[in-house]
Amino acid sequence: MNIFEPGFGQREAKLRYLDADFAVIEPGHFVTCAVTGQRIALEDLTYWSVDKQEAYIDALASMKAIADSNK
Repeated sequence: MNIFEPGFGQREAKLRYLDADFAVIEPGHFVTCAVTGQRIALEDLTYWSVDKQEAYIDALASMKAIADSNK
């Protein structure tokens, strides 16, 4: 792997999810969706659960997490 390959030098951030924001615990470039396992760039992060402290790639993944927790 070299510096011109996608993903080089990227690491996962550790966040604390708050009601309308998040706090960076450990710096990084992305977080992982709890439902799909896809990487989410921090600048694209829109959906998360404060109660579960997990991130979601989109609204559909967020709703799936809610539905799964209600089973």
